[in-house]
Amino acid sequence: MQSARVATERVVIRVSGEDATRFLQDLVTNDITGKGCVYAALLSAQGKYLFDFFVTASEDGYLIDIDGARAQSFVMRLTMYRLRAKVEIAPTDLKIFHGLCEAPEGAQSDPRDPALGWRLIAAELDLTGIAELSVEDWHALCITHVIPRTDQDLIADDTYILEAGFERLSGVDFRKGCYVGQEVTARMKHKTELRKGLVRVSIEGPAPEPGTAITADGKPVGTLLSTAGSQALAHLRFDRARGEMRADGTRVIWAG
Repeated sequence: MQSARVATERVVIRVSGEDATRFLQDLVTNDITGKGCVYAALLSAQGKYLFDFFVTASEDGYLIDIDGARAQSFVMRLTMYRLRAKVEIAPTDLKIFHGLCEAPEGAQSDPRDPALGWRLIAAELDLTGIAELSVEDWHALCITHVIPRTDQDLIADDTYILEAGFERLSGVDFRKGCYVGQEVTARMKHKTELRKGLVRVSIEGPAPEPGTAITADGKPVGTLLSTAGSQALAHLRFDRARGEMRADGTRVIWAG
């Protein structure tokens, strides 16, 4: 699929200053000191998801690509943590482009899955001759590869990132040292077996609303999340997600 788009729903935040690296490294779930585009999250002290984003090093600090609906709250949270650190946090006018065609100069692979193509932060990009990647097609692609969406599949103050697949998505580093929520995340990794998590399901019939409870034999087994046609993501209890499952009367099948 030779297509690309400008992600108008996302914004770019710049974090700069002499303490920028240490400041972010002590907060986010992934190691930002390497090269390339890094997927990461900021958690609560209780280890629950608050924000997910991409971090890219720039000449004067870091550029953070984040969902626009969460950007203001994210800046406020970073500002709360800043204290005496010598960092500046400010929105930019830069744009996010991503696509499934040949990558333009300066673009980087989406770190979550090679099937998601490339991402680029730039002021402008000439997309002449390239088909537009629709939002609907992009969301369907994400569901196919079990990529969670902000505010749809990743719920602030509720989601645990390991249950959302962040290890598979290269969104967490277990060797980087402490960050906010690290203790809970490490304990889930090393001391427990995940009993719940994000999976892809198929739907036989009209898709129920996101947030609809999924049941099996009349018992709750999970929640339906984002949908695209006959596909959806769901958060399921693995030990209960057996046999016939339904969401508001519609049959749901665990697709993997």
